[in-house]
Amino acid sequence: MQVAGTTPARITGTVKRLRLKGDETVLEVGCGRGVAADLLCGGLTTGRMLAIDRSSTAIDAAARRCQPHLASQRLQLVHTDLEHFSTPEQGFAIAFAINVNLFWLKAAAGLDVLRRTLLPTGRLFLAYEAPPGQAYRKIMQAVSANLTAGGFEVEAIEEAQSDGQPLIVRARLA
Repeated sequence: MQVAGTTPARITGTVKRLRLKGDETVLEVGCGRGVAADLLCGGLTTGRMLAIDRSSTAIDAAARRCQPHLASQRLQLVHTDLEHFSTPEQGFAIAFAINVNLFWLKAAAGLDVLRRTLLPTGRLFLAYEAPPGQAYRKIMQAVSANLTAGGFEVEAIEEAQSDGQPLIVRARLA
């Protein structure tokens, strides 16, 4: 696991806000090099995590970083994009993504997949590193509108409190 001081604030801030107890089933969309997966899996007890990314290079890097979690079967990595992701059953308590622009650009297909894979009580967390100026307001408006159109209810939008901290949109199935 990386030392918190070397891990980007957008990742540590997001992981902290998920407030995992350790027994949840978690889906990460766009896992990149596996930094968040490494942090989260270290706190899982009976829970499990599945992380996806559309980049094979990212999945390979995540596999190297998270080898102990893969070996313990707390983590599974899948090379796919969200629109083509399929899981045999509905069952994620939490889904999250960090800096994935899909949710403010073309979100419909991805949100449809998330509606099918989240538990009825599941939560979706979308985190974005706040861009300079007021650009984040347009992003948050687009994300909120897409979530609502996609069958989700926006529970809260938490704005960044300091540099590097993420903006968080918290949603649940409507």
